[in-house]
Amino acid sequence: MKTSIQQGFELHQRGNYPEAQLIYEQILKLHPQHFDALWLLGTLYGQLQKYPASVEFLTKALNINSEHPTAQNNLGNALNELGKLNEAIVCYEHALRIKPNYSQAYLNRGNVFIKLQRSEEAISSYKKAIIYNPEFSDAYNSLGMALQGLKRFKEAIIYYDKAILLNPALAEAFNNRGVALQELGRSEDALMNFDCSINIKPDFVEAFNNRGLALYELKRIEEAILSYEKAISINPKFTKAYNNLGVALQAFKRLDRAFAQYKKAIQLDPNYVEANWNLAVIDLLNGNFNDGWQKYEWRWKRDSAITAKRNFSKPLWLGETSLIGKTILLFAEQGLGDMIQFCRYIPMVSKLGATIILEIQPPLIPLLKHLKGANHIIALGHKLPNFDYQCPILSLPLAFKTNEDTIPPTDLSITSDYEKVDHWRQKLGLQKCPRIGLAWSSLSSFKDDNLRSLTLFELLQALPKEGFEYICLQKEIKDVDKKTLASNPQIQFFGSQLKDFSDTAALIECVDLVISTCTSVPHLSCSLGKKTWILLSHVADWRWLLNRDDSPWYPSAKLYRQDRIYHWESVLTKVKADLLAFTTL
Repeated sequence: MKTSIQQGFELHQRGNYPEAQLIYEQILKLHPQHFDALWLLGTLYGQLQKYPASVEFLTKALNINSEHPTAQNNLGNALNELGKLNEAIVCYEHALRIKPNYSQAYLNRGNVFIKLQRSEEAISSYKKAIIYNPEFSDAYNSLGMALQGLKRFKEAIIYYDKAILLNPALAEAFNNRGVALQELGRSEDALMNFDCSINIKPDFVEAFNNRGLALYELKRIEEAILSYEKAISINPKFTKAYNNLGVALQAFKRLDRAFAQYKKAIQLDPNYVEANWNLAVIDLLNGNFNDGWQKYEWRWKRDSAITAKRNFSKPLWLGETSLIGKTILLFAEQGLGDMIQFCRYIPMVSKLGATIILEIQPPLIPLLKHLKGANHIIALGHKLPNFDYQCPILSLPLAFKTNEDTIPPTDLSITSDYEKVDHWRQKLGLQKCPRIGLAWSSLSSFKDDNLRSLTLFELLQALPKEGFEYICLQKEIKDVDKKTLASNPQIQFFGSQLKDFSDTAALIECVDLVISTCTSVPHLSCSLGKKTWILLSHVADWRWLLNRDDSPWYPSAKLYRQDRIYHWESVLTKVKADLLAFTTL
């Protein structure tokens, strides 16, 4: 019998699973309580991904001898795969009590801690694995991943480096190091790591997807598309690659193809948040508001919205319930420009008989303090009074079933403080030529801000040197623009004198025209009825729709769009020509 189990074990080690399984089963027919046959067959079933059978035979083996560390570890692995995470931890810890230097069990326990979102315990477990096996490359890699999950990217890279030093063929460590570098804004370095990963493992689908992300950041979008398509060819069920391919196609305004990719991702995973969100954006871009507003609610499930999400006990109001005699909280949820754009809905809610509590960002309080329909205006972060219903401000278009023909006007929303207007007129002095208000960028943390913003050096190409007075409407200037601003004294900059948005509004009243990229400034100037030229990227934010130079949201806006991605030349040339014509108006 000893010879038979040895034969089975040798076949098992060589990967000849069918013959090994046959020998183990023959032994168990004769000796149902044969410990080695039971635990080895259970282990084999785990390797074949037959996890229920693996649990069955390993449990039988451990009922005979519970002090076998490898069997305990392997049972933990099978339970882990079946989603029985706490039971798996019990097995790993039993194995570690028997064999305190069991590095693999520490690694496996750490992996389960990660699934349970117990990151610090996972880190501790991985470090234990390394203590007992300083050359355990997988443990270094996993420790890096745990640190990366906590956004400790620089520390993570240290451990990926160690993993690669120990095992230069560890494709996963190259891929993970690439992801960490990408998060640190080092896309070129990230791309090199993804390429190394793919060279080691040519069918590494995640690396092809991540490579596409790096190429996208490097503005090599055609190459990114090819990388995503390669990932899909390897794994046609890889939902993230379909979504990312859609994003890349959307950047080129290939919207029908992008839409199709998002739909494929959703067919594979109906609850895939990013793909559903991206469908909403395309619907809104196309003016399909009926579907777009509904899908736009997916924004609350996005990772980027988690910190902004509010967990109110009161019900969400989306237009179905009467508000007569009720109090509703309407609250800011995104940027300052979004609040300025959609505060036009406040009077509409008020007309439904509601008492309105409006919670907004502190810089907007002086601007909106007289907003019609808002009974109580409270700065974000302050204590809220009692209310019956709540609604985020960007869900109001859904509540009112807004389409292009029913967009509410802005004339009831924002007004200027005329004492401040008079202050700025006196400060600016006698006007001798047209005054142009300028805004070209913001300090926004918006992920694609680089697509919608200009540098001041670029904007200067559109500004005639003579015949105009230029007023900067930005309170803050990026470092990249400070030297250019200092060398162009013809652009008046007031900086900290713009204490809040009511100051900016008053200054806007003193100019003849506003020229701005897609920041909060054009929302404010258009809401005041000021003639505003808005410079937009090739595929701009959904609110500006597609292929038009006007906006149903803002009658005073004129839109200037890039004719191709990343290229502002045609926009700036057109603006300059129109500015020269503006002098004759």
